[in-house]
Amino acid sequence: MANGSRQAAWEFFGAELKRRREEKGLTQVELGARVFVSGGYIGQFEQAIRKPQLDVAQRIDGILQTDGFFERLWRKLIKEQPYTEYFAHVVELERLATEICEYAPTVVPGLLQTRGYAEAVFLAGNPFAADEYIEELIKGRTDRARLLKDATRPVYWVVLHETVLRIPVGGPVVMAQQLEHIAAMIRERTVLVQVLPFSAGAHRVMGKMMKLMEFEDAPPTVYTEGVFSGSLLDEPAVVKRVRASYDHIRAAALSPEASQALIESAAEDCRRCASTT
Repeated sequence: MANGSRQAAWEFFGAELKRRREEKGLTQVELGARVFVSGGYIGQFEQAIRKPQLDVAQRIDGILQTDGFFERLWRKLIKEQPYTEYFAHVVELERLATEICEYAPTVVPGLLQTRGYAEAVFLAGNPFAADEYIEELIKGRTDRARLLKDATRPVYWVVLHETVLRIPVGGPVVMAQQLEHIAAMIRERTVLVQVLPFSAGAHRVMGKMMKLMEFEDAPPTVYTEGVFSGSLLDEPAVVKRVRASYDHIRAAALSPEASQALIESAAEDCRRCASTT
């Protein structure tokens, strides 16, 4: 399904939600209270600005007595996109975000990945998959990265643990190309990158990736990821704690200038390693 037709389908979802809500005589605030989201979120669902998560669609069906209509439509729309179910909503939010702050403890974030690096990551996670499936995954990731080429791209601030620079994903040539790609994006001022060095020692969220997203007219959201799972969190107290953790990591990281120098040095090391093998 093309992006335009998928958006039209989400607009249909929103229009039906509004129609059936009004048939039940409920305001957005009243429906939101019954499905455990704010009335503003219901309004954003109805305008196709935000997409509800599956459990919210299921609760809407229960309250509006729509016999699974919204769950079935949600599953249809999510199935026809190149992202896992738990990550699909994150992709939509990335497109709406005005600012994205990300901490990556082990792997280059998807928005910064080169094709070669992404292929190596997907092959490692899917060693028996067909080439067509791997190609579909790569396309989904490279399509996401186009977000940073848009004139309206979000402010993107990334902290990479030094581990990310030292794991030769795909081998030294692929890794050199990946690090050079990040360095080029820094020089183009597309992204601000800091490196948390090994010398920083222990920190508050060791081993845990996190992505904070800010929006113009919606509350901030945090995304964290585990093994074959992910969580979107927008409870204000939780977001505040994650923001504090990110600020601590950012304060412990190298300056942007020193970080760029380290990334470029690591790329040279990879090139040197490739030339001797």
